[in-house]
Amino acid sequence: MKKLSKRDFMKQGMLCAGGLLCAGWTNPVMLSGKDSPGKFSREAMFYTVTPRGVECGLCPNECTLRPGETGDCRSRVNHADKIYSIGYGNPCAVHIDPIEKKPLLHFHPKSKAYSIAVAGCNFVCLNCQNWQISQTSPKDTRNYDLMPGKLVQEVIKSDCLSIAYTYSEPITYYEYVYESSRQAHQLGLKNVFVSNGYINEEPLRKLAPHLDAANIDLKSFSDDIYLRLSGGKLQPVLNTLKILKEEGVWLEITNLIVPSWTDNPDMIKRMCDWLAANGFRDTPLHFSRFHPAYKLTQLPETSLSTLIKARDIAKKAGLHYCYVGNVPGKGFEDTMCPSCGKKVVGRKGFTIEEYHLEKGSCEFCGEKISGVWE
Repeated sequence: MKKLSKRDFMKQGMLCAGGLLCAGWTNPVMLSGKDSPGKFSREAMFYTVTPRGVECGLCPNECTLRPGETGDCRSRVNHADKIYSIGYGNPCAVHIDPIEKKPLLHFHPKSKAYSIAVAGCNFVCLNCQNWQISQTSPKDTRNYDLMPGKLVQEVIKSDCLSIAYTYSEPITYYEYVYESSRQAHQLGLKNVFVSNGYINEEPLRKLAPHLDAANIDLKSFSDDIYLRLSGGKLQPVLNTLKILKEEGVWLEITNLIVPSWTDNPDMIKRMCDWLAANGFRDTPLHFSRFHPAYKLTQLPETSLSTLIKARDIAKKAGLHYCYVGNVPGKGFEDTMCPSCGKKVVGRKGFTIEEYHLEKGSCEFCGEKISGVWE
């Protein structure tokens, strides 16, 4: 497959909104009757046949599907009493990003991530920024033909260090992530998982050896808010954080602060206290500014004072690396040494302007700065 530059894509009219590359579109694959699953489908790795239907074992939604039915994620279907993923090898979005955009600020800074997304999500967040692709199905989007082997070769050609499974929800195209990440590791590439963390333990532990880094969206610290805002539960996400840490995957956490939903200082304190008590003091925590979107357009954007207060609560709880996201140019994404307090990585947007680390340690006092720096 000929590699096209950004200029080539622009000339051919194939650069979509948001800068997502959309060349090589394929027709969607439909599963029906006795038809074969098709090129862009693969049998799911985790499901159980029951008298009530086939139960998907991938995430805590545990959808039970009768023949022809689709799961809550809109990307997994019951075909002939087997569950198939219809998101295999057909991403709707492909783009090259700085790793800092994920956001991952302590993982191979200045490197590039070859970012892909397949339509679908196992959450239904009212505030979703990418609802056009997350709240739909791979059979309803225009998709890029990019099977795992081809994907890995394109990543190598692009001079990217990693593949980032991002934008929508990579859990829903698990089989594609699993095989792509496995092949990527064989060729020395890294794998980055940007996710809501709503996944069962068995599939997560099977995938974890092929992951190098993850940013997990911890949406709130309330079961009630998780249910009303996203349609999920809190505890499975907390379990994911613990498992990724146990499995040695570099982890960073994002908490989007949505006015009137997740901006309660007491809840933020409970979250930060839990993180500190469960071994996440050195895990970067990103408080991200909400911008009105999807079904919450009536809300204002998060105030800067609220974001700063959240960061201060986190620091007081003993978390060492606390950031404020979506507020560029204010110095809120600089990395400060937790020992001497000096700036060790200075950033402006996604660009690094200062770098004072020597083999992962502060150049000023020698303190080890948690992360994967080299």
